[in-house]
Amino acid sequence: MSVLVKGGNGFVPSVPLRIAVSGGVDTMALLLTDGGAVRGDGDVVFHAAPTHPSGTVRLTGGPGGTAWLEADLSGVEAQIARVLVVGSTEHGALRDVRGLSVEAFAPDGTSVARYDVADAAGETAMVLAELYRRAGGWKFRAVGQGYVNGLVGLATGHGVHVAEAQPRAGGGAVPVTPVVPAAPVVPAGPVPGFAPPPDVTVPVGAPAVVTPSAAAGAGGAWAYGPVFAPYTKIGRNNDVITVNGLLPGPVVVQLDVQGDGYTALTTLDRRNKEQDNLVNSTEDDFRGRVLATVPANRPLRLKLEAEGPWRVEVSPLAAARRLTEDEAEFRGPDVLLHTGGVADLAVHYRGDDNLIVNIYELDGHGDPTALPEDENVINEIGERNETVPLPEGPLVVQFEMADGPWRARLKRVQPLSRPMPAPGAAREGVAPHPFADPGKDDTVAWPPGTGGISGWLSRGRRDR
Repeated sequence: MSVLVKGGNGFVPSVPLRIAVSGGVDTMALLLTDGGAVRGDGDVVFHAAPTHPSGTVRLTGGPGGTAWLEADLSGVEAQIARVLVVGSTEHGALRDVRGLSVEAFAPDGTSVARYDVADAAGETAMVLAELYRRAGGWKFRAVGQGYVNGLVGLATGHGVHVAEAQPRAGGGAVPVTPVVPAAPVVPAGPVPGFAPPPDVTVPVGAPAVVTPSAAAGAGGAWAYGPVFAPYTKIGRNNDVITVNGLLPGPVVVQLDVQGDGYTALTTLDRRNKEQDNLVNSTEDDFRGRVLATVPANRPLRLKLEAEGPWRVEVSPLAAARRLTEDEAEFRGPDVLLHTGGVADLAVHYRGDDNLIVNIYELDGHGDPTALPEDENVINEIGERNETVPLPEGPLVVQFEMADGPWRARLKRVQPLSRPMPAPGAAREGVAPHPFADPGKDDTVAWPPGTGGISGWLSRGRRDR
């Protein structure tokens, strides 16, 4: 867990997060564009409109006055650059609130970021934290920016139209001059074509080159496998890579090599012997993503054979790209996710050697520490135009071997016949948290004449 002080920030996995706001304050979320403003009332998530129209941000209650925000970062619309987590009070000031904090949890219940608000003063509304896009992923920042003029001032400062400005004591409208902290400058991560020194480790949480996003419309949350900040290492020639501290389960390993020699990547067993061969290629400038499994009670260890500079990134399975009906371009082996109903997978392969595609059907597979037996759906040589049927998700679609460029998309996708499994199943040593029913529609229509968020704010907040 990353415990942050005011202004601190860190990368979080681009997966469905569960955010707890403690202290009994009223909680809401504002979804902002690059311009720092909402696009309309729909981008304000609060008690009377607890579900964003996209379904990616939802507000639910919890025990002990804790409010829960569910934010599916993998599905947030591309136009949204930031998600603000806001807390406010109707009576008294935020300095009177005991235990005011905001904490983000991964689908397996692991805490990935926490901010304890220790310096609240006379303000009645505060941007507690924000999730914002950076370097192809998402970061969590502890903001702690208060507004003495309350929720009206905070809301209008972010583009929410309020019918009448709330008067302050002594008369007159409160001038709004919100201060929105600027995003920190983050150095770009290493990319293919780099020339690293012989052995350089990029710290956990460094910006990822691969965008761990899921296209809109893929449907369903992903709740399988461990979740963690990506681990990245760059180096040169042969090496052994050790990744400590991961929960057991399937992960994605991305390997980029700049060179024209032989490339191999193999897992090592408890006796330090070669176990599973992940990569075996003579391709120039190899690039690809492969599946590996973190063993129980010991680190993930990888033996790499390469000639030239390379980069390895280990990331959660949940961060893999999702298949959609929009055609996407790929090169080399890859790992994709399918979260919709039954569908057809169309593949256009332009390589010379084997194209091998396997699927892992997770429905009914209750062990998150290992994948089920795979089913081979394509095993052909040379250029191919293939269409294969896929069962209902959740599925892992593994392009185990592909030595050239290829394109893939879904066709004739059917609705899910059942809700996707709810994230948050208990893991050993990790307490579960109460996810809402993913099949439930929490959307609340505005009653006639209320004026939406504008009317609610101008009348003094609550209208229950």
